[in-house]
This record gives sequence, C-alpha cells and structure tokens, in this order.
Amino acid sequence: MSIPVLAIIAFIPIAVALVLMVGLRWPATKAMPVAWLTAVLGGVLAWKLPAGYIAALSLQGVITAISVLIIVFGAILILYTLHHSGGMETIQCGFQNISPDPRVQVIIIGYLFAAFIEGAAGFGTPAALAAPLLLSLGFPPLAAAVMCLTFNSFPVSFGAVGTPIVLGLKFLKDLVQQAVQTGTLDVNFTSLESFNMLVGKWASLIHLPLIFLLPIFMLGFMTRFFGPEKSWKPGFRAWKFCVFAAIAFGVPYMFFAWFVGPEFPSLIGGLVGLGIVVWGAKKGIAIPKDSFTFGPQSGWAADWTGSVSVAEDCVFEAKMSQFKAWLPYILIGIILVITRIPELGLKGWLAGVKIPFNSILGYESVSNSIAILYLPGTIPFILVALLTVLIHGMPGGKVGLAWKESFAKMKNPTIALFFAVALVSIFRGSGIADAALNPNNYPSMPLAMAKAVAAIAGQAWPMFASFVGGLGSFITGSNTVSDLLFAEFQWGMASQLALPHQIIVAAQVVGGAMGNMVCIHNIVAVCAVVGLSGMEGPIIRRTFWPFLFYGLVAGIVVTLMSFVFLPGLY
Repeated sequence: MSIPVLAIIAFIPIAVALVLMVGLRWPATKAMPVAWLTAVLGGVLAWKLPAGYIAALSLQGVITAISVLIIVFGAILILYTLHHSGGMETIQCGFQNISPDPRVQVIIIGYLFAAFIEGAAGFGTPAALAAPLLLSLGFPPLAAAVMCLTFNSFPVSFGAVGTPIVLGLKFLKDLVQQAVQTGTLDVNFTSLESFNMLVGKWASLIHLPLIFLLPIFMLGFMTRFFGPEKSWKPGFRAWKFCVFAAIAFGVPYMFFAWFVGPEFPSLIGGLVGLGIVVWGAKKGIAIPKDSFTFGPQSGWAADWTGSVSVAEDCVFEAKMSQFKAWLPYILIGIILVITRIPELGLKGWLAGVKIPFNSILGYESVSNSIAILYLPGTIPFILVALLTVLIHGMPGGKVGLAWKESFAKMKNPTIALFFAVALVSIFRGSGIADAALNPNNYPSMPLAMAKAVAAIAGQAWPMFASFVGGLGSFITGSNTVSDLLFAEFQWGMASQLALPHQIIVAAQVVGGAMGNMVCIHNIVAVCAVVGLSGMEGPIIRRTFWPFLFYGLVAGIVVTLMSFVFLPGLY
C-alpha cells in the first residue's frame, strides 16, 4: 500500500473516536473501545500484524495505563481525604476572604491555585476543584466552568509532576537512542531523559507569552460574556494584576523548567506564585481601582446556571488552622523535591524498584514495567493521604469514606485509559523492524501519517503542530495520552521536514496542554461538580475561542523558534 493510503487507515481510529465522542456524544468509556477495535482491524488487515502480537501490544498499553491510573487514584485520594478531614473547606474559606473582586478571585483560584493542583495532581482535578470554589464565591456556574477549564492549560505540560513529558514521551526512547548513535541530530543527546529536559525547556518558552496574555484575554472574555456591561473593558482594566500574577508564577516556572526538570515548573510556580499574589492582594498591590460584579442573579442568562445553587455569601468555615490544612500539600512538594533531584540519592533507588513484564505473550520486543515507588501516585500522594489521617485526626469512618469514593471514581477513567493507551501501543508497535511481525516493512501508523501530512503542510508545519496535540487531548482526555499517541508522529514530521525535533515535540506537549480547554473528560467532570450536566455543548462553544487563540500564539512562537530567532541554539 502507498503511504497516503496507510495514513488514511491509520487515521481511521482517531476519526472514529472523534465522531463517536463529538458527533454522537458517546462517553470515552464506549468510544475508546470501538476506536481500539478499529486500530486492531487496521493492524491485522492493512499492516498484516499477527493477532497475537497485537494482543501483546494491547497488554503493554494496559500496563502503561495502570501506571497512569495509580497517579490518578493518588490524586483523587488526596482530594477526598482533604474533603472529609475538613482541610479543603478550611482552604476554601481562606481564599474567600482575600478579595471581593471576581477578577482577583479567578486569578488566585482559577489561575494560580489550579496551577499548583495541576502540578501536584493533574488529570482534570484542578478545574473540578477550582470551579466549585468559584461557584461558592458567587460566580455563575457557566463562567466558573469556562474560566477554570481555560486556565488549566499552560500548567498541564508539567502537570502531575511532569507526567505528560516523563511518561508521555516514553515511546520516543528508541528514536532518540537511534539518533544519538547515528549522529543525525544537531544536539548531542545522551538519553531520553536529556531529550525530555530540552523538550521541557522549549515547551516553557512556547507557553511563556500565554502565561501573560491568557489571563488578560480571559478576564476580558469573562466581563464581555458574563458581565452586566457586556464589555471587554472591565476585564482588561485588571491587566496590572494579571501581569503581577504572571511574573509571580512565571519566574519560578521558567527557572525549574530550565534548571531542574519537567517535574516541578507548575508545582513550584503555582505554589510560589500563589503565596506571592495572595500576599500582594491583601496589601492591595495591582488591585483594580474600579469594582466589578456579575450583577444580580435575576439578570443572568438562563444557561448560566444549573442544578447547583450559587452562593451569595461565604458558606465555608475553617475547621483547623490554614497551616494545618495546607500541610499535606506542603509535604507533597517537599517529598517530590527530595525524590526527584538525582543528587539527593533517592531518585535512582525509587526508580529502580520496578514490577517487570518482559516478553509479553512470548514476544521479546514487547515489554513494560511499573516503577511502583517512583510513581507520584504512591509516593507522595497515597503516602501523604495516609499521613493526613494522623495530621488532621480523621476518624476511621471518614477515612473509609474517602477511600471508597476514590475507588468509585476510578471506574470510568480505568475503562477509557485501558483502551486509549492500548490503541497507542498498537500505533507505535505497528512499525517494528521484524519481517515476521511486519512483513511489508511498513512504517508505524503515526509515522505513516507524518509522511503523508508532511507532503501537504511542508515548512508551515510549526504553525499547526500544537493543534495536533490539542486534538489528542480532546479525544483521549489526557495530555499524557495525547503525547503517547502523537509524539512519534511529531518526531516523524520533524524528520521529514528537517525541523528541530525538540521544538516540534515541545509544540506537541504544549498542544496537549491547551487541549484541556476543550477536553471532553474535563468538561464532563466540571459540569458534574457545578450542576451543568447536559451543558457540555455551550461550554465547548465558549472554550473553543481561547483554545484557538492559544494555538495561534503558540504556532507563531514555534515558527519563530524553528526558522528565525534560535537556529543556532538547538
């Protein structure tokens, strides 16, 4: 078969997922198994892969999904433990007393607090946590959902302690090693880890303009579509506070991306930025001089509200001191730093403790492992959740309830991720250089798409690379899975067009992050917590515009990086 035909066949599973989830509004729990089955049929009928080999690849994907799910479970467990201990209500009460201005509140909660939660937990938890908090402050539910979904973008590339890069780019290992051995790259990479470090650096640079521009744009968006004046101007008048917050977040974000690694930029940036901006807001630094409100609820549009009532006044009360409430998150930050810096000695030991799965179903080329102690889901998330029981003095009944609810929340992500990552594994394994397994010596499915698209896009690809990452997140609900799905595709595009690999892969990582704005999973989760179930369509229609804005700015930055400003710095 020709490369264009192979590319069309390779795209069919993605198209199937897109049609089922968007056109027919199927949940991922139903759409992803069908998409996986489509990939299986493509592998058997077009690539002529043995059925046993495809089964082995699918199991390999399930093992990778288990690693992701351990992180998801740990993040959810922390959230429910704090909820039942009273720690979260204490944190919420503290936030509400900082400023009465919704423009200030949404920057502190939706931008900075959510960035910290993304850095520590990821996987959709920031928007699902921050939106109800804004609701309690008097935000229209639709506004709270849209703002939190949109701000959950630039932190996501480094979310869940770098999981989108550390785990999401794992399938580039062979390509990176091959490039090192053949000397085909203009940077002397020594390992996938060093390549990931460079990807994180360039991803942070691509995000940097949006760290400043997005909050200003979104405050204007909020006052235009949810304010009584229906004008962008009240939001834009808070630009000084947006710049103050962007500097407070962006400086540590960039420092850790460039000098430490992809695990910490959002975690530390969010935590440091939150502390600085809360202090500044209390001191009146850069606070808008005018006032803004959403107006009386009687004047709100019908689609702004749902089944959850909007609070007019503070309804939370402190159950403990703010320090005690924040201590679990402080411990998470400390433990992550201690276990992720190689010089401290724990990283190598924890990463070396693995549950191996070698020669799956007898295929020597198909192996995987679970680094059980190095996954942030176990250390620190589950560990800190257990410590929180002692720190907050939780009774056994509430502890059991937190664990029960956390397990209950795992059903849908488990089904969706098992099939999504199994599909990814088939994608990457389809190009194996083994005549017995790949008799036609076809390229892998992502590389087939890369070769076909390269002929169409040409040197304009840097402008559009991030939208591919956004499509991946939109379909799969995860920046990590988007990177697993399309990183090899982006690598192939860079190879075909002689573009810097780390810049194009960084554009993929950035695109996967901005895709959280329109990600079906996140939207469904946020709708559920703010009482807007069934309103997913109106939310997507509103978040599409900031998604497009983000992608265009990112595309311009990637194009300049690739061709103009940095040709000698790759």
